[in-house]
Amino acid sequence: MGGESEMEIEVRSLAGESTTVSISPNTTTTQDLINLLLNLQSSFLPTQNFHLFFKGAKMVAERLISSYHIQPTDFIVLVPFTKKKSNPNNHIQVQQQSDVPLRTSSLADSTWSDLMQDLSSLSDPSTSQCQSHSDLTSERFVVGSKRRKLLRNRFPDDVLNTVLCLNEVFDGKFIEASLKQFDCLSDSVTGECLLLKVVRSGRGRSCVCPRWLKAMLKSFSFLNVFSGFLQMQHVELTLDRLKTAMKQQGLDVGVPDVEHLSILCPQVVRLSGQEIEAVRASDAIVITDPSTESRDQYEAASNHTIGRKRASVSAIINIIRKRERTFESSLLDAFRSSVCSDQSSFAKKKIYETKETDSAVDKLSVLSDTNLLRPIEMLEHLREGFGTHGQIVHVEEIKARMANYVEIPSELSDFTKSILKKIGISRLYCHQAESIHASLSGKNVIVATMVSSGKSLCYNIPVVEVLSQNLLSCALYLFPTKALAQDQLRNLSLMTEGLKLSLNAGVYDGDTSQEARQWLRDNARLLITNPDMLHLSILPFHSQFQRILANLRFIIIDEAHAYKGAFGCHTALVLRRLRRLFYGCDPLFIFCTGTSGNPREHAMELASLTTLELIQNDGSPSGPKFFVLWNPPFLNTGSKKIDKMDTCESAHKEVTSRRSSPIMEVSSLLAEMVLHGLHCIAFCKTRKLSELVLCYTREILQEVAPQLVDSVFAYRAGYIAQDRRKIENEFFGGKLRGIAATNALELGIDVGDVDATLHLGFPGSFASLWQQVGRSGRRERPSLAVYVAFEGPLDQYYMKYPEKLFKSQVECCHIDAQNKQVLEQHLVCAALEYPLNLLYDEKYFGPGLNSAISTLMNKGHLFSDSGDSSSRIWSYIGHEKNPSRAVSLRAIESEKYKVIDHKRNEVLEEIEESRAFFQIYEGAVYMHQGKTYIVKSLDLAAKIALCQEADLKYYTRTRDYTDVYVVNGNLAYPTKVSGMQQSRANAQANNCQVTTTWFGFYRIWRGSREIFDAVELSLPKYTYKSHAVWIRVPQPIKAAVENQKLSFRAGLHAASHAVLQVVPLFIQCNSSDLASECANPHDKRYFPERILLKETGCPNCIQILSCGEYNEVLEKRTAIVILKGVIEAESHV
Repeated sequence: MGGESEMEIEVRSLAGESTTVSISPNTTTTQDLINLLLNLQSSFLPTQNFHLFFKGAKMVAERLISSYHIQPTDFIVLVPFTKKKSNPNNHIQVQQQSDVPLRTSSLADSTWSDLMQDLSSLSDPSTSQCQSHSDLTSERFVVGSKRRKLLRNRFPDDVLNTVLCLNEVFDGKFIEASLKQFDCLSDSVTGECLLLKVVRSGRGRSCVCPRWLKAMLKSFSFLNVFSGFLQMQHVELTLDRLKTAMKQQGLDVGVPDVEHLSILCPQVVRLSGQEIEAVRASDAIVITDPSTESRDQYEAASNHTIGRKRASVSAIINIIRKRERTFESSLLDAFRSSVCSDQSSFAKKKIYETKETDSAVDKLSVLSDTNLLRPIEMLEHLREGFGTHGQIVHVEEIKARMANYVEIPSELSDFTKSILKKIGISRLYCHQAESIHASLSGKNVIVATMVSSGKSLCYNIPVVEVLSQNLLSCALYLFPTKALAQDQLRNLSLMTEGLKLSLNAGVYDGDTSQEARQWLRDNARLLITNPDMLHLSILPFHSQFQRILANLRFIIIDEAHAYKGAFGCHTALVLRRLRRLFYGCDPLFIFCTGTSGNPREHAMELASLTTLELIQNDGSPSGPKFFVLWNPPFLNTGSKKIDKMDTCESAHKEVTSRRSSPIMEVSSLLAEMVLHGLHCIAFCKTRKLSELVLCYTREILQEVAPQLVDSVFAYRAGYIAQDRRKIENEFFGGKLRGIAATNALELGIDVGDVDATLHLGFPGSFASLWQQVGRSGRRERPSLAVYVAFEGPLDQYYMKYPEKLFKSQVECCHIDAQNKQVLEQHLVCAALEYPLNLLYDEKYFGPGLNSAISTLMNKGHLFSDSGDSSSRIWSYIGHEKNPSRAVSLRAIESEKYKVIDHKRNEVLEEIEESRAFFQIYEGAVYMHQGKTYIVKSLDLAAKIALCQEADLKYYTRTRDYTDVYVVNGNLAYPTKVSGMQQSRANAQANNCQVTTTWFGFYRIWRGSREIFDAVELSLPKYTYKSHAVWIRVPQPIKAAVENQKLSFRAGLHAASHAVLQVVPLFIQCNSSDLASECANPHDKRYFPERILLKETGCPNCIQILSCGEYNEVLEKRTAIVILKGVIEAESHV
């Protein structure tokens, strides 16, 4: 070998470690390489028994390495295995653990602790001695003995034969009746509860099985049979397939339930991430998750399954029976262990306090009992627990809805029907069938049904049907977010996996590499993108997409209700630009929307359509939902100074009573949900609130269940894309139990089964509220929603009048495609893409086209040769090479600051320039995923903030002020007024310029909220242009206020807040979408006497969460005087 050329090969382990070896490929075999690795005697080797895999295929021991054509960038994967021990009876071993070391997690610790505590509570508390060994090891419980037949066989043989012999499609209706009976671990002969045999409590009861045990029995029974079915079909059991089966059959079994099974009985159920080769050597159920496994690991697992010999029906039934016995025995073993343990270790009760800093706040006592609860049980638990202080003011029960199934439309091809069978669908919901029929009949369609009603099939099936019959046809999918696009690509991949259908589907967005973009332009037949990418990268270069545009058959617009307001207006113009570039084709539109009061009208305006069929007869099922209105209780407090950490509490310095912090109430509720096994999303209105809720929730869990601290995360805008995808996948897979999220999780990305939603304050619209509420309770599962009120007038109004909340109609979505300013911006873009012509383009851009073209000609953007008006064209001659770059569809800022963990050199967040200096500056305390960091340096030129994690007992708050300069605002202040004019107000709408100045920050103790340091800052000012709506306060009103010895400045500030609070009642917006003009209490400069949207006693209705001055200098009584005066003056105008 000395004279031969050598090559270096990288070998990686499944744990991510790697080593490099040097060999001569022409003379070295795979076995030689294995021996070489064994001789290294390195910690790199997890075991002496392993196989080598290259590109998903197991390497043959006798083959030369050169035959694999390994490139310098390739690597080999080392996959350990456990040698199978001889077992003539072929029984699954119960008492002896596998040689494969199991990786434990905080969830495993929690679940095992829950199991032990629940089982131990069944034993007689008066008995301190363990029961006799003979009682606990009765032959009735000995697995493998001649008496094991007494353990109940869960499914009759005829049922199993029927299910296992199904052709390709699993149908849960054959086992549904049997599943309903699995509510007790009982003796097959006597029917008695087996747990009653070994406990002294429960006298007179027929069953002492706890709720979680009944849920586990049902979960395991379903999983056991479904796994057997897939074994018959020779198909790998993946997490996606398991979810699809549960979804289509409407079973009340969740993925988290299945994860608990792997913890309770790892000999029978294994999740991905555990040893693959050894597990598959047994009859254990192995669930893989390709989204979290390395590619090599997953391919190795798949190849191993494919290589196994196909088993007979009788063999599979025997395996199912063995797993049943092993599972039951494992539960009984756990029970025997628990009743023999020291009971006192399970009887301890823990008490945690809320993180409310007020000394007079009542303590909330919660047991360390963490039994798994269903949503309805959680409601009763809250009623009997810390909800006994009057927080639950109303419970609205929303009835379950039964599914309305219809047969699959006969006009679908056999190929499309086979796809439906492949994903387990034998019938459709009525709205799915109606929509599919309409689309295939050549109609534009909008599907307006509830959240999680299977709307994606309404467009995927027609698209697959048409594209499978014509290999040139193409489709364009538009989603408002990147996450939704990736989610739909996964769904399509699952549908078409293993089929001879070349959709060449792919996502074309800002994260797509240049190489992938080129491939998609040349090959894609199903292009998934978003309006921003369509605007910036597709339409300006439409000739590169000519193949797709010329063969476009469908345009899919999902989550259509997201396109409203300014974003909707821009998107409407982008779609008009798209429609004029179809190269002679006439594609159909399919819209889907969940929450809109005018779905048909809105979609027609969005795409400028003349006909559109509305499908709104929802045929999907939904479980019962219990909607709780939760009003934090009143607290008796003394004088207290307000700060921004709890801005919805009383801001007045002499407060006699106020409510408990809604932030802490939500945090406590989220902790309680997580403790009892519910998957929960807590929706918060701002990014900072989501971080606070996460921080307080983790502090509570740290005291009562430390193992669950890392099962709760925050989810919001600003996080880098990789972190958001990781949180989505882990919550979807059940690893995470709770999320504190902004409305970033409001749209329809699939995050799996959610049991409960929490809502910190009214989100701004009914559409948004019901969209959030709909995230829980899929597929007939019962669910819980809890709306926790702030002290603001809107929240308190709904707490007092619940019928106003539940009987109000969802708002309509409005867009104005004729907005002159937006129209002109997009006409410039359109002219670059293809010259404008009045005769041709007026049908797209409307009657304002001629006037807009004239304006753009005068501004030097367009040029036209003289000619007949009907044939005259206008071409783009502006200075911008690509004018689309100057038009932002969502007013998204391109300039951002990066926050970097200096120690780990990791980017934590990207913050928009407009809000950066409120969060990051030298000395700032910054929060990320519940952790506190201190900002060590801020590079203004590079826009980078370096921070390091620190355990701090204080927080920081900026000292700043904002000036609003209204263009022509002086017109509202005439120098001379007389008579009737003096008492009249003048409402105005003007352009304005907003400038924020930062001049320092405070350091404030978290406990007492006492300012202990004031630091000077020197930061650049931030200025932007906007629009203002405002009204002048007449001079007589100011005089009346001052005559009553009241503060006009404080009243004006409070009046602005009050107006802002009620805006969502009249227009579809969030109060955080607008801002009021807030006077800095420490600024002695002149303050305009106006109310602009940009009493001592209860100050509820004058406080807002977003107040730039932290709700300081507010007087409710004065605000009432000012508002009454302004309204009366305006009524006389």
